[in-house]
Amino acid sequence: MASLKELLAQKAQIEKQIDEVARNERADAVAKVKALMAEYGLTVADLGSRAPARAGKASGGKVAAKYRDAATGQTWSGRGLRPNWLKAALASGRKLEDFAV
Repeated sequence: MASLKELLAQKAQIEKQIDEVARNERADAVAKVKALMAEYGLTVADLGSRAPARAGKASGGKVAAKYRDAATGQTWSGRGLRPNWLKAALASGRKLEDFAV
């Protein structure tokens, strides 16, 4: 059975090999792209936007409040779980429309 030092040395060697292969494959890909761009007379501007379109979630920015408690100023966007202040108010008989902004 190999010692811890030997295994760590092997790990370091394998990680170096992984980095080297990744660098080489990336360089090959860049060379292929450059060759295709030269062949078709393309520029970087022809490729479109700078960042690729992302599927899934949007930027995750803030959403405007849809509901506000006039007494405390607390707000809720209408997304996610209802906040405790709104649950309590609804339980006391008030309506959701009472809090609409």
